[in-house]
Amino acid sequence: MSVLQLKQISKNFGAINALADVDLTIGHGEVVGLMGDNGAGKSTLMKIIAGNFPPSSGQIVLEDRPVAFHKPLDARRVGIEIVYQDLALCDNLTAAANVFLGRELKKGVGPFRWLDHAAMFRRAGELFVELKSETRPRDLVRQMSGGQRQAVAIARTRLSDPKLVLMDEPTAAISVRQVAEVLDLIHRLKATDHAVVLVSHRMPDVFEVCDRVAVLRRGSKVADKPISETSPEEVTGLITGAIETA
Repeated sequence: MSVLQLKQISKNFGAINALADVDLTIGHGEVVGLMGDNGAGKSTLMKIIAGNFPPSSGQIVLEDRPVAFHKPLDARRVGIEIVYQDLALCDNLTAAANVFLGRELKKGVGPFRWLDHAAMFRRAGELFVELKSETRPRDLVRQMSGGQRQAVAIARTRLSDPKLVLMDEPTAAISVRQVAEVLDLIHRLKATDHAVVLVSHRMPDVFEVCDRVAVLRRGSKVADKPISETSPEEVTGLITGAIETA
């Protein structure tokens, strides 16, 4: 049984066809790379999966059950989390506070409730240990490296133990060492049976961590192949249009 199936997904913005009849299947513990040039429809497809807006036509099936998302919270409730390219972190808060942002733990007596900082620090620390990250719960985000920031964003997705994690350009604009940290985090998500969709322009990253690569061009899927059966040269040709389909 697959985690997610997209069947004939299309999206129109007025006269603009952003996606046309896209099919995509993602299995448990599978990392799927989603590639394409700017304007190919990658972000639109991710936002449909994440519940930012509905498709114009087509069906989303989660573990053999058709679903419809009207807002991001609908997708989160059924086990889909997204890590945006800008990470959406608050630099002035600690790692733990960012992990629990909007889902803070509270304690108290009767009607009197207050934040349970100790519990949040403890749980955030456990998540960082699971991810084998050097990030510490009490560290301020503004003092962190790019790789540590990614660890905070990924730890936030792990709070609900999601079925599927969407990652939008996680290795853009960070150092080589930090890229290695992020790719290691993706390996750890896969090892714990989490499905991952990785949107990236970086060919080496996709070929290092992905099981499959799907290529979009002008809103249509032109390829969906196991990494072992393709090459960076073929994927580049598919992205640019030098190769029509594969």
